[in-house]
Formats: sequence, structure tokens, C-alpha cells
Amino acid sequence: MINKFCQKRNGYHSATDQMKKIAVIPARYAAVRFPYKLMQKLANKTVIRHTYDNTVATGLFDDVFVVTDSEIILNEIVSHGGKALMSKRHHESGSDRIAEAVENIDTDIILNVQGDEPFVNRNALKTLLDTFCDNCVQVASIMKPFTDMDLVQNPNYVKVVVDKNNFSLLFSRSVIPYVRENTYMPIYYEHIGVYAFRKNTLLQFTKWEMTPLEISEKIECLRYLENGIPLKMVLTDFSGVKIDVPDDLNKAEAYLNALKNN
Repeated sequence: MINKFCQKRNGYHSATDQMKKIAVIPARYAAVRFPYKLMQKLANKTVIRHTYDNTVATGLFDDVFVVTDSEIILNEIVSHGGKALMSKRHHESGSDRIAEAVENIDTDIILNVQGDEPFVNRNALKTLLDTFCDNCVQVASIMKPFTDMDLVQNPNYVKVVVDKNNFSLLFSRSVIPYVRENTYMPIYYEHIGVYAFRKNTLLQFTKWEMTPLEISEKIECLRYLENGIPLKMVLTDFSGVKIDVPDDLNKAEAYLNALKNN
């Protein structure tokens, strides 16, 4: 079925360097698995400041904002010269929080950087933004091959399967694809929760009710799929560290030290 938002598969928009692009970092203070994780210290800065500063340092964006429900996080960013906005409403997803923040901001493309992923890879983000040269791309995200097959079984790691053009077919916390033919081993891809949207598509997202698969899996991008919008998936081999649980801080410290030594 042809995506209803796409009139021509290979129709091209003006070059992305002519589009206005902003990065928005949604930042909740209270997290279920690791409360207050964004305010934890990583070397000499908090996690959220690492994320903000590294996003700014890519030089890819006309502006970068943190959007938060917490005055503590807001003050952490603003007091160090950054830009932050307070959410006015409770939101079920980071995309909903971002949409509220950007509704009155003049921009073409919005990139969602996860606040708990402090190591931002410029090349991956640049490739993600470049996908919007294609008119058919309304939403884009990042995936990478699993190198540890034990993690494929872990429901905390979201899996994605794609078509031949790297448009998403399904996201799941379950193992997809299921291997019935034991003489064939597929490549398993992990979905990295960095999104880029056309502004009008993101605003449309907030008008849709939560969808059955989204509610079941707790994966917000399934709302796009269930409304007929596939995500263009960008392949990367970059491996940063996501801060989900306290032990991840130790991994992030080791990763940061390795970067400094190199």
C-alpha cells in the first residue's frame, strides 16, 4: 500500500540545508527505572547537560531546546547558558511534549534527541536529517544491528523490521522476526530512540488517539505505523550508552574516559 502522505516515492524536496532545523530534548525528571537520572553527575556535568552540549556541538541545528516538566532541569540548563522550556501539560510521550513546545516555533524539521542518551553522534544525525530530501519521508529514526544476541530477547530493547527501502514495517519489544526456518539467520536491528519529523506530521501525531499496538507495547512510534506513516530508518553502527538504570552511569563513565583517551 502506498503511504497516503507520499504522492511520489522518489519526489524530492529542496535540499535540507535550506530547511530550518531544530533539535528538542524532552526531559522528564521522574523516571520509573532510574528516578532523577538526568540530574546524575557524569564526570563534571549532569547527564542532561552532556546531552544538550553535545547536541549543540554538532552544528547541525538552527536552535536546540530542552523541554521539561521540572524546574530543576530547566534551571540546570538555563543557568549554564542553554535554552529550556517548561511543559504546560502532562504528556504520554516525548513526541507529545515536543509538539506542544514547537507548535509556535517557525521550523521545517524537528529532531528529537533523547535526554538519557548523552553521547550524540553527528554523522548519524546528519544522515537522519538528509533523509528529508525525499518528499515521502515524514518521520525518520535510527537503527543499528544487534551485536549481542542475548539483548534481542530483552524487552527493554526495541526491535524493528524494515522493507527493502529501509521503511519500518513493525516495532516490537518481542523478538522480530521470528525464525521458523532454522537454516536462515536474519539480521536483528535495535531501534535507537532518536526521531526526526516534519513539523506538520508531528502536530498531526498529537491529534490522534493512542493506538492499540502503541498501548500494548509502550512504543510511541507505533502510532505513526497504525495511522499509515512508515518511518524511514537510518542504519548506524554507532554505540553510545543510554542511561536506563544506575549501572549505566558506570558504563557511561568508562565510555567517556575512552573518548578522552582517544
